[in-house]
Amino acid sequence: MNLFQRLTERFTKVTPLPEGLHHMQAAPENERPFRVHLRLRKDGSGILIVNAATVLHLNPTAAEYAFHFIKGTDPAEAAKQISARYRVKKEIALKDFRDFMDRVQTLISTPDLDPVSFLDFERVAPHSADLTAPLRLDCALTYKLPAGTQAEYAPTKRVDRELTTDEWKTILDKAWRAGIPHVTFTGGEPTLREDLPALIAHAESIGQVCGLLSDGLKLADKEYFHSLLQTGLDHLLFLLQPENEKSWSALEAIMPEDLFVTVHITINKETAGSLHATLERLAKLDVKSISVSLADMSLRTELNSLAQKAADLNIALAFDLPVPYSAQNPVALETEEDDLPSGAGKAWLYVEPDGDVLPAQGMADQVLGNFIKDNWEKIYK
Repeated sequence: MNLFQRLTERFTKVTPLPEGLHHMQAAPENERPFRVHLRLRKDGSGILIVNAATVLHLNPTAAEYAFHFIKGTDPAEAAKQISARYRVKKEIALKDFRDFMDRVQTLISTPDLDPVSFLDFERVAPHSADLTAPLRLDCALTYKLPAGTQAEYAPTKRVDRELTTDEWKTILDKAWRAGIPHVTFTGGEPTLREDLPALIAHAESIGQVCGLLSDGLKLADKEYFHSLLQTGLDHLLFLLQPENEKSWSALEAIMPEDLFVTVHITINKETAGSLHATLERLAKLDVKSISVSLADMSLRTELNSLAQKAADLNIALAFDLPVPYSAQNPVALETEEDDLPSGAGKAWLYVEPDGDVLPAQGMADQVLGNFIKDNWEKIYK
């Protein structure tokens, strides 16, 4: 039996903890930064999300242990409460609680550890679970693009206006209350919004993991980049322009900082011939994660070759992140074969600059509602 099966059989059924979202964040001086979210369901079961990446599904007993772990309850006090609640001996409750904490700490401190193989945790794909709210909200702050970019490749005609800073803060608050622990700011180019640092700071203040999708050129400005880090930016999807040395210079400035970075590569006819050289250059910069999309579906063979080269260089591929709008990556081509990840509309949602909600970027014919005007239940159901 794994840990959760033992816990299920050991305890009799009791009234579960109240439904809600709880989180903890490592202190700044911690050697390995981390953030953990626990979403408790009505039946007492829970979803434990580690660094917005590893999703663990917990039965009610394990969820209660996770609750005490996040709240920082002293083990002896946690054992006392669990003993009284489940009518089990304190020494047994204490042993199981410490066992649970050790397993979670191991998961936090060991990169790329498979929780199923090593820890007896049940890890389930986010989109295969019965979710009461998405795990991530992709917020397109603007459809404006940097000077020189062909603006027709961003769907500016879909929006009449951009939301104000206060309206975006309202959306972040509403998302947190709904139980969404993770937001990414995208576009267009989100660094063109002057209020980006303020929005990151607001997400941080309410406890959300916060990501950014950007071409990164503005991040080469150390003062600006550090302002984003200090306000709470957790990770970056960097839109690499392999033919542009300014793009490489920006990435070289970003990589030494304390920030998880995924580099996005668009495979087109111009870049296809140099993909292996691009990956080797990324590996030398210590890039550990890439995201890939195709500007032309006829280039699938090149995608397979890139995937093999990335594996050889120990670079992971991420396919569930939002795809950037750019002159070389029109979304019409991205979605023409109905190739969207199965988590779209369930594990994550996409908010346009005017507040309209789509299952994912590019699905403009499926507006689910407006995050400002409509209530959450209507949007998600």
